[in-house]
Amino acid sequence: MKKRIMVVGPTQSGKSTLANVLNDSTRPLKKTQDVIYGKNTIDTPGSYLENASMYKYLIATAQAASHVLMLVDQSKPREVYPPAFAKTFTCPVIGIITKIDLAPENSKLCVQQLKKIGIDEPYFWISLNDNTGVEALEQYLFGKQETSEINEFLI
Repeated sequence: MKKRIMVVGPTQSGKSTLANVLNDSTRPLKKTQDVIYGKNTIDTPGSYLENASMYKYLIATAQAASHVLMLVDQSKPREVYPPAFAKTFTCPVIGIITKIDLAPENSKLCVQQLKKIGIDEPYFWISLNDNTGVEALEQYLFGKQETSEINEFLI
């Protein structure tokens, strides 16, 4: 069974958009009602995180994941994760701060949230408007290199 990257976060935090980018897909964006298995990702509904009785589904779904990405939306840094939630997962948990082009005054609050959730650095700061930070995340997850970097190794 292929291990995928599970994407978790509150409603409207950029989960499906990030999943599309990581899957190199253009799946239409709409409210995710169920878990969606993509080429490289497991896209989870925000409601699973926002309703404590659904945590068990996130934990069970993560058994098929290589990594869990926990998103914090810099434009609306609501505290939806319980303290130390990252410690309930057996695979690596990575902190992602989305919408970094919006509300930069919330950046410290986002880092505090990730620490409270139990996620250690490195954190990835991304904007899916212009894909800022996505390449660094893909490099971390998949070991992808830019063609120009690969060509340097071939010379």
